[in-house]
Amino acid sequence: MADVFEEFVGVVAAGMAGPGETVNGAELAGRVHLSRFHFDRVIGAVAGESPFAFRRRVLLERAAYRLLAEEIAVLDVAVEAGYGSHEAFTRAFVRAYGMSPREWRREPSRVFFLAAPSGVHFQPPAGLRLPARRKVRGMDVLVRMVEHHVWLTGEMIERGARLDAATLDRPIELSVEGIDDDISIRYLLDRLVWQEEMWLASVEDRPFQVPDCGTSVTTPIPDLRTRHADAGSRFVALVHQLNTDGRFDDSFVDTTCEPPRVFTYGGMIAHVLTFAAHRRSLLIGAFYTAGITDLGFGDPMHFVAEGK
Repeated sequence: MADVFEEFVGVVAAGMAGPGETVNGAELAGRVHLSRFHFDRVIGAVAGESPFAFRRRVLLERAAYRLLAEEIAVLDVAVEAGYGSHEAFTRAFVRAYGMSPREWRREPSRVFFLAAPSGVHFQPPAGLRLPARRKVRGMDVLVRMVEHHVWLTGEMIERGARLDAATLDRPIELSVEGIDDDISIRYLLDRLVWQEEMWLASVEDRPFQVPDCGTSVTTPIPDLRTRHADAGSRFVALVHQLNTDGRFDDSFVDTTCEPPRVFTYGGMIAHVLTFAAHRRSLLIGAFYTAGITDLGFGDPMHFVAEGK
């Protein structure tokens, strides 16, 4: 039955890139080589909802995402979702999301996933994501980060092959272009803290105002200490819970993005560690310049070995 369901999901996913075509149950059954009766019974047993309800739900999820991501007329979104009129689409949308499409666009925090017994949801920009087949724990994420490190090193060597000898051998001047601008010790400390705060807000589906990178940071150290004591402990608790549950490959909607995007927890944590490592290294160097050397190189090797 699982194979039939995956084939059905593939058929539905294949139609997600374009407008929602009008496909009846008999046609869907034919595409997975089953009778209509057997098709409805198998998909209903595996998915926990009928094939029609499954497809209608993921098309509504796509419509909700499109309303947030693009300046597109509600009627156009309705047609893409397979509805014959603005009114029919609005009624279905209100039943699903508790508000009209126009109200939805004004909400500060909006998760477009609907309840799904199967755990299958629309995956922007035009696909479906199945739930993780296995538990993914911290060591799996660590291995993937090492694989990424080795892959990226190889890609950088290939990029180096595009440069002439003079460029390859020229001393590097510190550059943080594209990552941070106008950095200072205070700026980097603040950035490390609000990165924790931002991702917690995303996971918890709370609004979060990303600071303007062009604005000078004046956050007092006592405020940073208080914010980090709260956000840091909660972020560690989140990672511990994800590891215990083996949920690093589960998805969540990041509503702090414009438009909202779908990430896995493991991908988010790998992102946080990567960019935080860059900023921590900059801070270690800046502290050395300021005469503070008791943190060494900020190397996690001994911290990990000692189990701190």
